[in-house]
Amino acid sequence: MVLADKAYSSRAIRDHLRRRGIRAVIPERADQQANRRQRGQTGGRPPAFDREAYKQRNTVERCINRLKQWRGIATRYEKTATVYLAGLHIAGIFLWSAR
Repeated sequence: MVLADKAYSSRAIRDHLRRRGIRAVIPERADQQANRRQRGQTGGRPPAFDREAYKQRNTVERCINRLKQWRGIATRYEKTATVYLAGLHIAGIFLWSAR
């Protein structure tokens, strides 16, 4: 499942996720809704949207924002992926233990 904001609600992104069998929980932008309504029956039906699943996106974003408070993670200071991943693990441990 992909939880994304309205910036990622294009038809191309939704089609790509659908082809890969990934469920998309992305709200539809107001201009897309208006265009679909303007086309009438040929506009198709609105994409499915699970409001409860979308609420979980906030939890993930808050966690990412807390991780970004670590300078090495926010600036991608480490050069290798393994060192960066180790930094993520250490920051996650500190955030989890501080709860």
